[in-house]
Amino acid sequence: MKKQILGIAAIFLVGMSIVGTSWKAVELPQTQQQAVKNIAADSLYNQFITNLYHSVHLDSAGLNEQVFEKALTGFYNMKYSGLLSAKSILTIADFDQESTKKRLYIIDLDHKKLLMNTWVAHGQNSGGDKPAHFSNNMSSNQSSLGFYVTGEIYYGKHGRSLRLDGMDQGFNNKARERSIVVHGADYVSQQTINELGRLGRSQGCPAVPAKLADQVINSISDHTVLFINNSDQPYHSSFLNETLAASVALNQEQVLAAQVD
Repeated sequence: MKKQILGIAAIFLVGMSIVGTSWKAVELPQTQQQAVKNIAADSLYNQFITNLYHSVHLDSAGLNEQVFEKALTGFYNMKYSGLLSAKSILTIADFDQESTKKRLYIIDLDHKKLLMNTWVAHGQNSGGDKPAHFSNNMSSNQSSLGFYVTGEIYYGKHGRSLRLDGMDQGFNNKARERSIVVHGADYVSQQTINELGRLGRSQGCPAVPAKLADQVINSISDHTVLFINNSDQPYHSSFLNETLAASVALNQEQVLAAQVD
């Protein structure tokens, strides 16, 4: 891991020095200098994403790299905005996949490790095995796309549960009002798949296997990111600024490299 961190940091520094040299040689205007710098950073960020994706073995776990890139970009934007705790945990519910797939991914970014990969339910009005409809509306019983920050733990009708705050206006910002939470459910199980050919469905919550609920909640609690994805639906977010994400991610890698030294 030390070699990988140092390698990324070294590439970043070399890339920036090359760009810096080229500025002096051709004396580009300041706006063009910044554009060249952004292109270099974005290129390094793309390589960083690919390296991290393979280090965590997300390819073999069934997560598409483009979905990971989207989620990771949101993570770094939200980190920059001060919305997150020091826990570098990123959770992805990939609703591009059928409910029979283990489509919930809990990733420890600092240790480059996939902590958990399990089932997660979607809303009953979002679709059958694979969701196709999403809503931010009250009583829709549909899942909501986008970025969430995990809130407080509480005990409700589903037992120990975790509140969520939706961060994307118009897509999921009514999550708390709708009582969209992470909770365990018996219908999220292999038995239900065997009986129905799919998971059971929630009223819009990302419900997880009852036996794993405590482990999931403990892993992702305390202001971490949950990203609910579906690539077929129109979706936009203020947290998908790749240039900002590149700056935050690569600067963080430099800091980690210095700490390793």
